[in-house]
Amino acid sequence: MKRIKAYIDNNLLLKIASFNSVAIGVRIISGLLTSKAIALYVGAEGMALVGNLRNFLTTIQSFTTLGFANGIVKYIAEFKDDARQLSQTISTVVISLFVATFMVAIGCYVFAETINNYVFNGEYNYTYVIKVLAFTLPFHAVNVFFISILNGLSKHKLFIKINISGQILGLLSTLFLIWKGHIDGALIAIVVVPVILFVVLIFGYFEFKQFLKPVNFKSFHLSTLKNLGSYSAMALFSSIMIPMTMLAIRSYLMDNVGLEEAGYWEAMLRISNYYLMFVSTLITLYLLPKLASVHTDKEFRHEVFNFYKLIIPVFGFGLLLIYVLRGIIIQIIFTEEFEPVKELFFWQLLGDFVKVLSMVISYQFLAKKMIWHYLATELFSVSLLYVSSLYFIDRFGFEGAPMGHFVSIVGYFFLLLLVLRKQLFYKIS
Repeated sequence: MKRIKAYIDNNLLLKIASFNSVAIGVRIISGLLTSKAIALYVGAEGMALVGNLRNFLTTIQSFTTLGFANGIVKYIAEFKDDARQLSQTISTVVISLFVATFMVAIGCYVFAETINNYVFNGEYNYTYVIKVLAFTLPFHAVNVFFISILNGLSKHKLFIKINISGQILGLLSTLFLIWKGHIDGALIAIVVVPVILFVVLIFGYFEFKQFLKPVNFKSFHLSTLKNLGSYSAMALFSSIMIPMTMLAIRSYLMDNVGLEEAGYWEAMLRISNYYLMFVSTLITLYLLPKLASVHTDKEFRHEVFNFYKLIIPVFGFGLLLIYVLRGIIIQIIFTEEFEPVKELFFWQLLGDFVKVLSMVISYQFLAKKMIWHYLATELFSVSLLYVSSLYFIDRFGFEGAPMGHFVSIVGYFFLLLLVLRKQLFYKIS
């Protein structure tokens, strides 16, 4: 046991994984309880509406933060010992986020009715939810800014403590709102969670308050904004195209198969998100800062295959276990109404396994600001996802949605291997 503990302590990746597993465990439990509450009080049809709002929220929140999160992480890590460069970065980010958030929030409030008709297919009136969202957007922007600073400073323990505390408070608030308001409560809970996380972040303020002292208008630099713009373009593209594509596919399911079937697919996506949390968070916390600091193909190859060697076997075994226990999982997370979700597991799990393989190497685009490579491969991926999903939905009904996911992610993975073949496979002299 002592040897195992010593090995973990001396391996940064495993050390972060052990810390992160606690936070992810809390997040998964929170998600499971939330899903159970939605299943009991809202049902499959309401699940589909919740999914549409989540997709829209992801897109609109990205506009408020201008997709700066990964850029902030990189430049905070790079300039934390350079006062002048740090001042330029922090000041430029704060001013830009303030302007962007103000404009997006005003737009959401003014065009709330139009947005409602788009998100809910014009059949439901939740305009007031969109207006509440307009007031909570600034809290999300501040949260992303603070969390990115903590990540850039490699304060992983504090990051995870804040994450855990926010999840617990968010869970309690969400369960209360769903219990009291059913579908209305579920929708309101989605948009007010950033306020809860902001309250938690205030308690960690003293860990990074010194980095806010150099904020001033004179330190705003267009050159810094341009550097951040590379990350912004990449993050915004994914944050707009992927959720909007998912929203379009779900709406197509609603119109051509049924609202209930769209809810089953959303339930499958929620399960998928639970087990992907661990790997995606680990990649963000560990792999992105690592890839940003490597300078040779040999180092890049080492980091990628080290990650594959340590994480992928465990992840693959976990997916196999999930497939075997899928019936029990549905009963625990949802209700008997969601029994048809069992039919979606096979293709979703296969696609998610390949997705993780893809995520690991695609982060090289973010780390090295390979903007055109990133945009081209992402555009290929979402286009293939949309076309293949609609094709398989027409042929197989709601089971076609995860089939489209599998086909698109396999195509994307092989494209990545082609683009990064030199860094991954060519002989290094």
